[in-house]
Amino acid sequence: MAAISVKDLLARGKSGQAARVRGWLRTARHSKGVSFLDVTDGSCLAGVQVVCGPELANFESDVRKLDTGCAVEVEGELAQSQGKEQSLELRAAKLGVIGWAGADYPLQKKRHGFEFLRTIAHLRPRTNTLGAVFRVRNVAARAVHRFFQEKGFVWLHSPIITASDAEGAGAMFRVTVPGHEGEFFGKPAFLTVSGQLEAEIGALALTNVYTFGPTFRAENSNTSRHLAEFWMIEPEMGFCDLRGDMALAEEFLRYALRAVLDESAEDMAFFDERISSGVRATLEHVASTAFAHLTYTEAIAALERSGESFEYPVKWGVDMQSEHERWLTERHVGRPVVVTDYPKEIKAFYMYANDDGKTVRAMDVLVPKVGEIIGGSQREDRIDVLRARMRESGLDESHYDWYLDLRRFGSVPHAGFGLGFERLMLYLTGMANIRDVIPFPRVPGYAEF
Repeated sequence: MAAISVKDLLARGKSGQAARVRGWLRTARHSKGVSFLDVTDGSCLAGVQVVCGPELANFESDVRKLDTGCAVEVEGELAQSQGKEQSLELRAAKLGVIGWAGADYPLQKKRHGFEFLRTIAHLRPRTNTLGAVFRVRNVAARAVHRFFQEKGFVWLHSPIITASDAEGAGAMFRVTVPGHEGEFFGKPAFLTVSGQLEAEIGALALTNVYTFGPTFRAENSNTSRHLAEFWMIEPEMGFCDLRGDMALAEEFLRYALRAVLDESAEDMAFFDERISSGVRATLEHVASTAFAHLTYTEAIAALERSGESFEYPVKWGVDMQSEHERWLTERHVGRPVVVTDYPKEIKAFYMYANDDGKTVRAMDVLVPKVGEIIGGSQREDRIDVLRARMRESGLDESHYDWYLDLRRFGSVPHAGFGLGFERLMLYLTGMANIRDVIPFPRVPGYAEF
């Protein structure tokens, strides 16, 4: 008899059916003449209760010694549960201990702090919260690929090692080989901060592409919202302007939220109850609401008229902070907002310059509770304007010969956006620290595993 996942057992199992499960013990409760084991295999939030009696050959030798953390394999028959938490339980006919856990097993039946769990990151996926996080992460990642694949986008595998600084900010990890004479790649090379520039290559040949992979930023920011290694979703569309870029970003965000709400209902109920009350209602609101649209100039004017005493003063030309973005979404319009046409001084060199000489065709998608969640732009496709912007930004044109070639050989309007996957995960789950929504966080001073 093949083993069945706990998720499938609880969803499709019937009383009287034979079943075999494998997993780890969350708890083992031993009373007179019977033992109750809570077995989970990580396939869902719930575990299955296994009832063991003295008729088992190893009841005294093994079962009565079981405790939290032990790995077991159980065969038996499903029966209606007498408990209130689930409808089915497994009455064991045979139990094998696959792996023992000693008394020093650090995960016990209590709520552990997330800071403590980061010190035992190799065991934290066994907890209810982190298990739920990683299942939701899987559903969200699947939704990303499904959305773009259904729209005919080509998944482009952008390089992890690059010689280009897509952001122009210089916060990049240098790739070196100790003892190697000269540069290993013949020139300075770095871990990528973005797949965007390479995605533009794809969009100017395949029309619609997207990248989804790891990116790196060498900022010494030890905060709850920064990682040194994180994943980015970056679609790029040829023959597309800012209007088309905004439409895709709105549609994509609603799609991803709806997928998680529909496909991770059990885990989302857990987050709503235990982590962030109201998180499901917030996601439902965004997933079902038309987004508002404001220019940056209109947004700044509204903020200046608000009468609010912001920590960061507001005036035209400043880069809006989270407090400003949240006020716009939560107080000013009461729904998600797309802000467009930002001052060129606070945006990257590759963004299309507007005719006013002051702004670029950039857009940020702002959502309640967080602020900016997506940033994008129409890309500058006019080679003379692009060269001028690069000079203004202090970039060496010789490092971007290929990027300029794209404007010389059959250039077309194109646009795209970026969404940090871990930032999306924070929004989906209501978790407070970005280190708790990625399996293996990399931050200053920490790179385990």
